[in-house]
Amino acid sequence: TDWEVHYNSNTTGIRLIGPKPQWARQDGGEAGLHPSNIHDNAYAIGAIDFTGDMPVILGPDGPSLGGFVCPATIVQAELWKMGQLKAGDKIRFKRITQEDATALEIAQNAMIANLAGEPPKLLNTISKSFSPILAEIAETSAPIKVVYRQAGDKYLLIEYGELVLDINLRFRVHALMLWLESQNIKGILDLTPGIRSLQVHYESLVLPINQLLDLLQKAEHALPTIEEMEVPTRIVHLPLSWDDVATQLAIEKYMQSVRKDAPWCEMVDGHASNIEFIRRINGLESIEHVKEIVFNASYLTLGLGDVYLGAPVATPVDPRHRLVTTKYNPARTWTPENAVGIGGAYMCVYGMEGPGGYQFVGRTIQMWNRWNQTKDFTHGKPWLLRFFDQIRFYPVSAAELLQMREDFPTGKFQLKIEEQTFKLKDYNQFLTKESASILAFKTKQQAAFDAERDRWIATGQANYSNEVEAVVAADVLDLAIGSQVVASHVAGNLWQIKVNVGDMVNEGDVVVIVESMKMEISVSASCSGKVTHILCNEGAAVSAGQHLIVIASA
Repeated sequence: TDWEVHYNSNTTGIRLIGPKPQWARQDGGEAGLHPSNIHDNAYAIGAIDFTGDMPVILGPDGPSLGGFVCPATIVQAELWKMGQLKAGDKIRFKRITQEDATALEIAQNAMIANLAGEPPKLLNTISKSFSPILAEIAETSAPIKVVYRQAGDKYLLIEYGELVLDINLRFRVHALMLWLESQNIKGILDLTPGIRSLQVHYESLVLPINQLLDLLQKAEHALPTIEEMEVPTRIVHLPLSWDDVATQLAIEKYMQSVRKDAPWCEMVDGHASNIEFIRRINGLESIEHVKEIVFNASYLTLGLGDVYLGAPVATPVDPRHRLVTTKYNPARTWTPENAVGIGGAYMCVYGMEGPGGYQFVGRTIQMWNRWNQTKDFTHGKPWLLRFFDQIRFYPVSAAELLQMREDFPTGKFQLKIEEQTFKLKDYNQFLTKESASILAFKTKQQAAFDAERDRWIATGQANYSNEVEAVVAADVLDLAIGSQVVASHVAGNLWQIKVNVGDMVNEGDVVVIVESMKMEISVSASCSGKVTHILCNEGAAVSAGQHLIVIASA
């Protein structure tokens, strides 16, 4: 398929316009309503990330962890091409082997070292089909099933167990990560744990994949058992502005510029909100019940890097507090810093402004303190939280939160933090004791989840298409002598029309603002005079060269 670069693209991610994929399942289960939703795992730079039905090539400033399926990854030697793309460009993917990728990288390194020659080109032949699963350990030969999955030519994803949310799997991941860190292996660049997986970022020219696989499979026999495993945990009390005005603005932007009919965006008490959807899909009686669960939950931090480095992905310790949602399809282009959302069965605090897909419940204080190490940042890192921290929210008003956000980076506002120990054995005993109540909660929740999916199918909302309709060329205008047409010089979404018919404008005045490549781009009057025609609508897609405004020159 030839894919078209969407105008909502930049170094965080390049969105692509093309056909809706055919999915092999109805939904993502506990990971979310859409079949693209998975339990969070780490992302490779250059991964093609299906955020619902829309593929996004993840850029160097993109998320390091997330809950969408990534069926392919651009190889190291081809990443430079991402920086050449602009809205409206066409691209095509080509499948190659690890050996092809290595040859391209070696040739590229030689070109850079000598500052001569042309960039290496892909081979003309198409590689035969091969499995991304490089090795497996069956559950019959090990305590738990292990899958080693290729994630590009520089990344390997190690997956444990089945596609379920199980904190025992996260402890298994933690044990492997600690073991690998203790070995100080040359060629391993980074280790990123997900919910039931560990991603190894490695230098393939130093540590060939076969050597890495051999090392990892031997590690399984060296790992300690996890049944008695204990980890430090802190109870971190965070303020939460419920259904905050900043999140309401993000939803309004999404409805205007990305998807108007999204079933998770509804008007509640006169403003846009995701919370009624959260209530409905979980089978809860009221929005107040949603609020009670969020503020009663203790969210165990399983990953740091959901959307951005240091941002927590966490799930309630008590399964009866696990609200399940779907993620935005397609993802938002803008999320306010430190918005709090729920996607699948996970809670995330967004570390910075950027795209995102979790359903908003509110906003909290900063997850980062870049310039000042206050008493709350005690581990020598610029991010607040650590693996296995437990987050507990308490309510504050929007005005109170703004004051806290002003005071927190300077140390004028401090958090309440309690030091404890999380014992996996005690947790598993709790699950056994409360199993009947947990099952009853999950059964009711699943029924509401299924009903929501059926409702989407019946109303056609499950069949969202990311293909942009072609802009039909306007009829030839019968312009008066001296009139001039103002056209858009980029493809994008028409964000604002700044004038009305009859207005007098001066040459250079901003008449329209187009949103493209995550920027607001001004379109200016080409002459002074009176606006006689407006040929566009706010919220509509526009193409490069499309006529927007007619001005009769003075």
